[in-house]
Amino acid sequence: MKARVTVMLKNGVLDPQGEAVRHALGSLGFQGVNGVRQGKVIELDLAHTDAAKAEADVKAMCDKLLANTVIESYRVEIL
Repeated sequence: MKARVTVMLKNGVLDPQGEAVRHALGSLGFQGVNGVRQGKVIELDLAHTDAAKAEADVKAMCDKLLANTVIESYRVEIL
């Protein structure tokens, strides 16, 4: 079973990488990009056969390691 975790900075947290990308896009001629938020995607290959147990375990992984829950939010998808 596979899981995909998408981690993003929470709203209100400054995103300097996103701002740098937005600025670079403007410099390359891509107009009209008013904001960019950059995050990360983590794909996990799990031995689980129970989707509910897999999701619970992945959420625990996010809370303990994969996301800094003070400034980041995450979304778990079981594939």
